[in-house]
Parts: sequence; structure tokens; C-alpha cells
Amino acid sequence: MRIAVVGLGFMGMVHLKALKNIPGAKLTAVVSEDPVKLSGDLTAIAGNLGGPGEKFDFSAVQKYTKVDEMLRDREVDAIDICLPTHLHEPVTTAALRAGKHVLVEKPMGLSGAECDCMIREAQKAGRVLMTAQVLRFFPSYIVLRETLPQLGAVRSAFFRRRCAGPAWAKWHVNKAISGGGVFDLVIHDADMCIHLFGMPEAVSSTGYEDLPRGIDTIEAQLYYSSGLVATITGGWHHPRSYPFSMEYTVVADGGAVEYSSAGRQPELYRPDGSHELLPEPAKDGYQGEIEYFLECAAAGRQPEICKPEESAAAVRLTRLMSEARARNGEKVKCQF
Repeated sequence: MRIAVVGLGFMGMVHLKALKNIPGAKLTAVVSEDPVKLSGDLTAIAGNLGGPGEKFDFSAVQKYTKVDEMLRDREVDAIDICLPTHLHEPVTTAALRAGKHVLVEKPMGLSGAECDCMIREAQKAGRVLMTAQVLRFFPSYIVLRETLPQLGAVRSAFFRRRCAGPAWAKWHVNKAISGGGVFDLVIHDADMCIHLFGMPEAVSSTGYEDLPRGIDTIEAQLYYSSGLVATITGGWHHPRSYPFSMEYTVVADGGAVEYSSAGRQPELYRPDGSHELLPEPAKDGYQGEIEYFLECAAAGRQPEICKPEESAAAVRLTRLMSEARARNGEKVKCQF
């Protein structure tokens, strides 16, 4: 499958690194307005997952400065969009109309309406559209998904994700472009709750937002008809120095599962007092999501593990969580 990566920022670099490990994936083209990046020099790139930027060999890769030029390239079967969020809908639409399969970074779009437009275009074009909700492919969260059905009713769920405000990419602080820090960051956990538990009936949130200062925090509760209340918390904790981390604790009748990226492998604690580490799949999450997308595209099969309709629902839910924060804890119904 011949793929083009559109956007050579932090996530573009992460996806390029993953592509090198996928058999059958051929990087055919890259798109950037930056001549240094088009040369393959991504050493100046930084992000919240740590690690230095890298140099890539683009000598056998077509290099474009404009998306529309790349979309006319018949050697490109699929595109991987790693652009600021406000560009996801127009670039996705153009790519689908050009007959390309599309993997688009999360958030899928800035609004549910944008996402709906993207889904309609994919259906009309008969092409595969998938959002890179990578948590569905992260080993520590795959383990959770596979373990919970064995544990009976879920009684409590807690997901936390936090990092420094992204000083490396100024567009994130422009809410019209990014949707804000909470929207961009904790949409991972909102999507995971949809994946595991479905859509809640209502939400409530508290928190604080000051994007120019790199502060954007939330503590949200998702209320389900079963009585489950899932908590999602985190956000930006000042620029630059605060380390990235993610974690969860889920309590069910048959045991509790807990994980932290700060050195705690997923572990199951049973009611009888026993506990066990849960073995994780060896595959990197970014490699897993891109590989799965390319398999679906090659087969012309819709992505059941990561349906675009659920990614659109995650946009709507995270937007509602952010809006509910202004109501300072008032419960708001999910009317979508």
C-alpha cells in the first residue's frame, strides 16, 4: 500500500517512524511547506512523548509543498494526515474526492458536524476513513479491553492524562485551530470510554483554562444508565517541564485493573487477594493503528476496531465535556 504523510511536525515524525516497521507499507510522498523538513531533516522537532527529532531518507520519496499537488499523484493510494485540527476536514474531503483512503490524526475534526461531512464523503467515495485514535491500539489499553469482559459489571472507572502545555507548537494555544488543550488531549480517554462502555447519558465537569499560560485542566464525570460513573481528568500543567503521563484504574465485580505510564505495568487485583501482571502485546501502538488502517484500505474493509462514527462521537463528547466545565459541575445531558 502506497502512502503519503501530510504534515511533518511531531505526529508526522511519529508516524514516519512507525511506517518503517510495517511490511508492505511504502512511503511514496511527503507534504510540507518547510524545505528543511522536506529534505528529511526533522531534528528540530519536539513533542510530549520525549525523544529527539530524527533525519529521514526521502531520496526515493516524492516531495510536495501543496496538498492538491500530491492528490494528483496516481502513485499514492492512501494519505496520513498529521496537520493542525482545523485542516482535518478540508484535507480529508479533498483526499476522499481524489480517490484516496484517509487516516486522519485525532481529533477527527473540530466539531461533530465536520466529522459527519467527512463520513459522508468517505461513503460517497467508497474509500476507507479512519481516525488515529491510537489508544485503541496501545498495548496497555488493549489489555484492559480484553480483560474487562472477564470481570463482570464495571462499577468505577478513572482515566488520567496530563502533560506540559505544548511550547513546541504554537497552534495548539489557538482554540479556533486546535479546539483547546483539553479537547486535543483527553479526547483519547473520552474515546476509550466510548470504546469500553458506550456513550454516557450525561456529563459534568470542573476545571480551569488559560491557554496562553499553558494551563488547561479538567475533571469530568460521565454518567451511564448502568449507574457507572467514569472520571476523566488531566490536561496541560504549565509549558515545557511537566512530564507526560497517562493512567487508569477500572473496578469491576471480578477485580480491579490498574496501569500507569510512570512505570506500572497493567495489573489485575482479584477479590480473593491475589494479583497478577497482565501481559501486553509487543507491538507499538502507532505501528498497530497504521498497520490496521492499511490492512483495511487494501481490503476495502471498514475499520471495525476504530469506526469513524465512534471517532465523531468522541469529538462530540469531548466538546460537551469542555462546554460543561463552564457550568462548574452542573450535569449536562448528552443529546446527540
